[in-house]
Amino acid sequence: MSARRSLRFPILLAIVMIALLALLTIGWVLLNVSGALQDERSSGLYWALLTVGSLLSLLLLVGTVLYLILSIKAINLTRRQSNFIDSVTHELKSPIASMKLYLQTLGRLPVGAAERADFYRFMLEDLERLDRLINQLLTAGRLEAETVDSPLQDVELEGLLRECADAVCLSYRVPRETVRVVSQPCWVRARRMDLEIIFRNLIDNAVKYAGAPPRVEVTAGTEGPREVVVLVSDNGRGIPFHLRRRVFRRFERLGLELERDKPGTGLGLYIVRTLLQRLRGRVHVRTPKAGPGTVLEVRLPGRPAAETRAPAEAVNETPPLAASKGCTPS
Repeated sequence: MSARRSLRFPILLAIVMIALLALLTIGWVLLNVSGALQDERSSGLYWALLTVGSLLSLLLLVGTVLYLILSIKAINLTRRQSNFIDSVTHELKSPIASMKLYLQTLGRLPVGAAERADFYRFMLEDLERLDRLINQLLTAGRLEAETVDSPLQDVELEGLLRECADAVCLSYRVPRETVRVVSQPCWVRARRMDLEIIFRNLIDNAVKYAGAPPRVEVTAGTEGPREVVVLVSDNGRGIPFHLRRRVFRRFERLGLELERDKPGTGLGLYIVRTLLQRLRGRVHVRTPKAGPGTVLEVRLPGRPAAETRAPAEAVNETPPLAASKGCTPS
């Protein structure tokens, strides 16, 4: 409600100003036309005044519309930043409070070996959650501050997608079968680290917002001789059509931060879009063919495996993804 109230004032003010300008312009036109018709000797002056006054009214109208647009953008940015601060505060406090409770329990009460092992596991999960948050913030800051000029390489896509899927399933403690990867043999012209961040984010979001039980499918293939298309789909509630472009904005999360049941900062999809733009790729939300859910489509420069140079020249052998290396879920 506060966001709606804050938007209401500039909109109402702009409407009032536009209405007053319209009335002023109509009165000015009628006054000068009447004067020109009644006094033929001074008609040139009246027509000149009419022209100048109309131009000034037009400039005032354009200024009013620009004021309205800029005000709405500023208010929306403030709202997103407020949501971001609420989100980061919650994401920092929750694991810290949890670890503090476990440590206090271990220090004050006798705990059995099995329960102690559970406490250590829970604390490790909290640390991984903090690590993902910090990596995400650092990645977003790096994207804003620097330009990457490192050369692109041929990256084998299927293995990378499976590594990302395995890392996400391990992070969420869900069966590996939760994420199904179906990929044609193809290669992408990109930086491998950027691809890891992109697809780890997309698969992480899909698992996070999927239904119960979660089902995620990742399909990859070529479209034409020089483009690779990757679809990441889930069985969640989906994204309303009119909000599909907003989810790629920085700090953007739908709804009020304190009313959400899913953790996040609103940076994940922004990072995905920014990295794809640097790789001359693009991403957008598609409508599922059947049923609810979300489908995110990624397009990147690439080629079928048969057209790619010898695998020895490509980047296809790297260590498996660490649970948090360069991965920044939203």
